[in-house]
Amino acid sequence: MFFSEDALREILAAALAAGGDFAEIFIERRDITNISCEDNKIEGLITGRDQGAGIRVLKGDKTAYGYTTHLHKETLISLAQEVARVLAPGQARELVLTRPPSPVEFVIKERPDQVEVKRKVDLVLQVNSAARQVDPRVVQVVVGYGDGVQQVTIANSEGVLVEDERLRCRLVIQVIASDGQIIQTAMETIGGHKGWEIFQEVDPLEKACQAARRAVALLTAPPAPAGKMPVIMSGEAGGTMIHEACGHGLEADLVQKQLSVYSGKKGQMVASPLITVIDDPTLPGKYGSYRFDDEGTPAQRTVLIEKGVLKEYLYDYLTARKEGRASTGNGRRESYQYRPIPRMSNTFIAPGEDRPEDILRDTPHGLLVKRMGGGQVNTVTGDFVFEVAEGYLIQGGQLGPLVRGATLTGNGPEVLKIIDRVGNDLGFALGVCGKDGQGVPVGDAQPTIRIPEIIVGGLLPEEGKKQ
Repeated sequence: MFFSEDALREILAAALAAGGDFAEIFIERRDITNISCEDNKIEGLITGRDQGAGIRVLKGDKTAYGYTTHLHKETLISLAQEVARVLAPGQARELVLTRPPSPVEFVIKERPDQVEVKRKVDLVLQVNSAARQVDPRVVQVVVGYGDGVQQVTIANSEGVLVEDERLRCRLVIQVIASDGQIIQTAMETIGGHKGWEIFQEVDPLEKACQAARRAVALLTAPPAPAGKMPVIMSGEAGGTMIHEACGHGLEADLVQKQLSVYSGKKGQMVASPLITVIDDPTLPGKYGSYRFDDEGTPAQRTVLIEKGVLKEYLYDYLTARKEGRASTGNGRRESYQYRPIPRMSNTFIAPGEDRPEDILRDTPHGLLVKRMGGGQVNTVTGDFVFEVAEGYLIQGGQLGPLVRGATLTGNGPEVLKIIDRVGNDLGFALGVCGKDGQGVPVGDAQPTIRIPEIIVGGLLPEEGKKQ
C-alpha cells in the first residue's frame, strides 16, 4: 500500500474539512512497455512509470477534483485542502476504513514486467516477418505491443479501502496490401487481463498470417452490393455493434442527461425477446475485466437487457447517488488525472440456442459479417454507421465470395428489436473505448445473430484506388 491507513484517514479528513458529503483518494502507479514496428524495424520502444493521486470531493451536486504526481502525505493533504476550498464550509467527521472482499481472482502465470524486453522485441519482429512472408503484395506491416502493470489504492469517506493490481497485455497487427492500383488493410489483435502466457494460448504468428491473407484477398474481392438485405453477424465479429449502438446508451450519466435513446425506458421492451445484454468485468482474462472499479466498488455482473426488457443501467458512485441507489461497479477512469465516470467493461449479447451453421443455411441471401471496422453512433437517437472489415455474400444459404467496402447503416434499438436468430457461440473483441477524453480497456462480444433487414452500403468500382 502507498500509505498507511492513518495517513489515508488524515488526507480524507482534510478533504472533508470544508464540509463535503463525500471524499475519495485514488492513488496509482503504472509501469508500461510499448513497442512499435514499422518499415521492418523497431520504430519505438518505451518503458516507464507514471504515478500520482487524484482527490475528489462531492457536496450536493457539486464536484471538485484535483491531482498531483507527488506521492507525499503532506502534498496530498495540501491538495485535499485546496480541493475542499471549492465547497462550502462545514464540519469534518471521524473516518473508519474497511476492506471489501475481492469478488473474483485473476490468475497470472507469467507477469509481463518479469519478461525481458528482448523477448518482447523478438516477438514483435517475428510477427512482422510472418505477415510479410505471406505474399509479395504485402507492402507494409505495423505491429504494436503494449503491456501495463497498474497498482492502485482507493479510499473514501464511506469507509472503503481497496488495493488492487491490474495486469494487461495487448498486441495489434495491421497489414497493408497493394497491387499497384488498390490498397487494402486488415487487422488482428490479441489481448487480455493476462500475463505473457496469452501468447502461448493464442498464436501471434498465425494471427499475423490471417491479417495478411485477408488484406491480400480483399485486393481481388468485388465491391459489396448496396441496399436493404439480411445480415448475419458472426460471433467472430465481436461485439462492436452492441458496444457502440447500445452499450453507451445504457451508461447512467448519458441516461440522466437525457442524451440516451434508452432514457426513461427501464422495464420496457427495447429488444427482441431473444436478446439479453450483460456487462461483466469479472470474466477471467478479458481485456475489460477488473476486481474493483476505479472507485473501489467490487466488480459485478450486470444484466442490462433481459429477454428484450430493459432492466438496468451502468452506474458509478455519483450517478447512483443521484438516484439514491448503489453503484453497479462501473466507475472507471483512464488514470489518476481523471475523475471516474460510468463506463462499460466486458459487454456482450448472451448466447442463444441456434447453431451458427443453421442460421447460415436458413438465410437464402444477404451478407455475412466476420469482422467489423470503425464506425459512428449517435447515443441520443441510436443511429449508427459501421464499416465491415470482412464480409461475404450469402448465396443459397451458403458462404459466398468475399466482398469489400461494405458498411452497415441503421438504428441500434430498432436493430435489436428485429433480430430473429441468436447463435449458441460467443466471440470476443478487445479495444480501448473513448469517452469524455478518457480511454479505458474494454471487451465486447456477441454470438452469431441474424438481422432480417438492414441497409448495406456498397463500394463503387472506382473507390479504393490509389489517388
